[in-house]
Amino acid sequence: ARSPSPSSPQGFLYTAPIREQGNIYKPNNKMMADELSEKAVHDVHTKEIDLVNRDPKHLNDDVVKIDFEDVIAEPEGTHSFDGIWKASFTTFTVTKYWFYRLLSAIFGIPMALIWGIYFAILSFLHIWAVVPCIRSYLIEIQCISRVYSICIHTFCDPLFEAIGKMFSSIRATVRKEI
Repeated sequence: ARSPSPSSPQGFLYTAPIREQGNIYKPNNKMMADELSEKAVHDVHTKEIDLVNRDPKHLNDDVVKIDFEDVIAEPEGTHSFDGIWKASFTTFTVTKYWFYRLLSAIFGIPMALIWGIYFAILSFLHIWAVVPCIRSYLIEIQCISRVYSICIHTFCDPLFEAIGKMFSSIRATVRKEI
């Protein structure tokens, strides 16, 4: 039941505000539409996986890089036959490589499932329990700290000021006698 007004172009008392760029759901101009398409939601579940560099954040640099020389070494003066040394190296390296592959083939997906569940629970608890509890505690402790500060300033400040004035007149001198 709006009455038409000659001042508004559509005959209403007021006009709805029009944004130059439109709203975020229906952009009016091409620039905003391009911006939104560039900022498309990046789905972490379908991201490309680097099959060459499988530890880009170097989580296992100091733990897992174990080579033959890190485990077995013969000191100077105590050497086995060269053929035995080469065969030992090959056996160690190939066994470590293939046994790791076998273990990861058998247990990799179940362990990924277990760790996925664990970190989902951890994230859930952090987001929905830990951070709200900490925020609540900080809000409550701020109120308590104000009351505590008032009590300290009311009762302790005068006491310590009086004690300070009592001891301020004490003078100590040090003399050295020969």
